[in-house]
Amino acid sequence: MTPPHPRTGTRARTRTRTRPRTRVRTALTAPAVALLAAAFSVLPAATPAHADAIRDRQWGLDTLRTEEAWRTTKGEGVTVAVLDTGVDSGHPDLAGSVLPGKDFIGFGAAEGDDHWARHGTAMAGIIAGHGHGWAKDSGVLGIAPGARVLPVRVILEGKDKAREKARETRGTALAQGIRWAADHGADVINLSLGDDSESAHPDPGEDAAVQYALAKGVSVVASAGNGGEKGDRISYPAAYPGVIAVTAVDRYGTRASFSTRRWYATVSAPGVDIVIADPDRKYYEGWGTSAAAAFVSGAVALVRSAHPGLTPAQVKKLLVDTARDRPEGGRSDAKGYGTVDPAAAIEAGAALKGGDPKNATAGYRGRYFGQGPVPAAEESGAPGLLAPLAGGLGALLLLAAVALHRTGRGR
Repeated sequence: MTPPHPRTGTRARTRTRTRPRTRVRTALTAPAVALLAAAFSVLPAATPAHADAIRDRQWGLDTLRTEEAWRTTKGEGVTVAVLDTGVDSGHPDLAGSVLPGKDFIGFGAAEGDDHWARHGTAMAGIIAGHGHGWAKDSGVLGIAPGARVLPVRVILEGKDKAREKARETRGTALAQGIRWAADHGADVINLSLGDDSESAHPDPGEDAAVQYALAKGVSVVASAGNGGEKGDRISYPAAYPGVIAVTAVDRYGTRASFSTRRWYATVSAPGVDIVIADPDRKYYEGWGTSAAAAFVSGAVALVRSAHPGLTPAQVKKLLVDTARDRPEGGRSDAKGYGTVDPAAAIEAGAALKGGDPKNATAGYRGRYFGQGPVPAAEESGAPGLLAPLAGGLGALLLLAAVALHRTGRGR
């Protein structure tokens, strides 16, 4: 058992799930939410001679053949909206890449507080980190280091004292955030969060927001869920039509034990022992389908950068058609169609012509979702029904982490 982290007081590999306290889908984080920094064990700091140790631990970049993809693009010209707990725009590995965003919570921890933007910063680093220092050879390198990040705060960290207030007053934050991102320049929306509680169900407002984004040409990527050891319950928003749902694998390509196995799985990506950046200027190794989704959002950014005219449906099909390490039979609930391969998707995309993004919502699955998404005008019904994925609705889907190395200032 690892010692508790001085800031969280929790221990490594804590895997918890929150449940709603009322019949209404409650909003935002609860005490048991498993966030990126759920637990830590501080390791000895790296010496200057080993300053590249952080980069050396980023095995996911090698697995996804990013060097080959980067011969074509590093994600330039693409904006990835990170709907999360906020993003530290001043982090050395993200400085200059984070656009002005939107806060749909409006209270809770603020910049500089212990429980602010930890999960969101970690996801942004996986997606678009560019490192720092001379020649940018230190710190975290994202899969699409040329992309920009659009931070949209729709959820609170698990230790945020304002979570109870958020439950009562910010139930529509996720649906609002998706629509706002689609209207403010996002090419990709990353949702490293999910509701796989026993009471999870498709929410009309969230579903409609996803379909709205897809129809505007925005790719939507979500974590498949961390319920692989808890019954593999369906997780939303991963299960909404058109979403690229991502499961997690380890460095050997084996499904991570915590990764949910369900029919909606699209592709898999690294989600075990993933190096993540933190506002405290330390680096951690974490695991969860949050990280896997962030990798795929970065991969989508590369494809969108190389082929900006493609629709979300075309991009999703490219990822499916070019995935590596396919399961027996071509697909499985554990890994979808295999491990995402951005270089192969970029190459295959050269043969495609752009289409109409409004076709992205075609083939709606009435079996699971009734008559389909409701119009935006219907979203403003009962407050609290359109809830983001935390607290009673689920969790930030990075389970725990281990500290690696401190750079710069700390708190």
